[in-house]
Amino acid sequence: MVTPSDALAPAAPVTGPVTAVASAPTGPASAVSVPPDSGPPPPIVPRRHLGRRLAAALALLLLARLLDSVVRNDAFQWDVVGRYFTTAAVLDGLLLTLWLTAAVMVLGFLLGTLVAVMRLSANPVLRALGWGYVWVFRSTPLLVQLLFWFNIGALYPTLGLGIPYGPELFTVETVNLLGPVLTAVIGLTLHETAYAAEVVRGGILSVESGQSDAAAALALGRWRTLRRIVIPQAMRSIVPTAGNMLIGTLKGTSIVSVLAVHDLLYSVQLVYNQTYQVIPLLLVATLWYVAVTTVLGIGQFYVERHYARGTARALPPTPVRRLRIRLAALRARLSAATAPTAPTAPSKSGGGR
Repeated sequence: MVTPSDALAPAAPVTGPVTAVASAPTGPASAVSVPPDSGPPPPIVPRRHLGRRLAAALALLLLARLLDSVVRNDAFQWDVVGRYFTTAAVLDGLLLTLWLTAAVMVLGFLLGTLVAVMRLSANPVLRALGWGYVWVFRSTPLLVQLLFWFNIGALYPTLGLGIPYGPELFTVETVNLLGPVLTAVIGLTLHETAYAAEVVRGGILSVESGQSDAAAALALGRWRTLRRIVIPQAMRSIVPTAGNMLIGTLKGTSIVSVLAVHDLLYSVQLVYNQTYQVIPLLLVATLWYVAVTTVLGIGQFYVERHYARGTARALPPTPVRRLRIRLAALRARLSAATAPTAPTAPSKSGGGR
């Protein structure tokens, strides 16, 4: 007989294995029906965007119509374009354009980094001088700056080096010192420095301040921290804008044709001033600009990819790799569509004889 005290007593611990015993249902409901094998789930079919496909087809149709009008129009004189595309005058102008672009970009970013450091300095004088430089050269049109430097001899006929308010060691005439090419380099570099300074300053400000604090805690100097820690991390923000500036500088060098500098555009102008074939010669310059900017754009992609290595575990595939993946997928689809289908095994039914 179970007393109330026995009901309130704790249960004895179970020392042996515990076996769960389920009561089997009785009656006709005890037969459990197993559903037959339904096979793999149906494939997921993406939603069809009819309007998007129609818009893409219309865009391709308009593009084909435009290309056909350009290729079949005799006014473009494609034979003249092919004849002058690789002439010596055009290639010499192209080389000068490339050299001018490289020199301006290198000098501009070197001076721009210095101006950016001045703007971020704790010294109010350096900070004000850096701001004033950016303000002046960003507020003045590039053509005005080039014309000003080209006529600098009207303000300073001679340039000399000597003791301040004392005897001069040597002097040189400005007209003999500053030719058209050097004037173009100076004008473009000073103009580029103002924009490069803002690009570098923005990249430095994009780096977290904790990086500089950690470097200071390790007793690293300011210049070493800037050169080894801050600038490499700021390059992720600097490179895209710097790539756009490089392409813009390449095209902007065409403005030096007003100074009679034999760049690509001026060389083309000299030719069509003699042959009066303006359109095909302008197409020659256009095609060269497009070709060079395309190469620079590809280089910018790989430079950005290099400095993005620390931001993601796996970098996105390159265009060549992406094309290979798509070709492999297309090849797999074609092989699956053309492969012979295996014969289907007869199903086993319980009602056979």
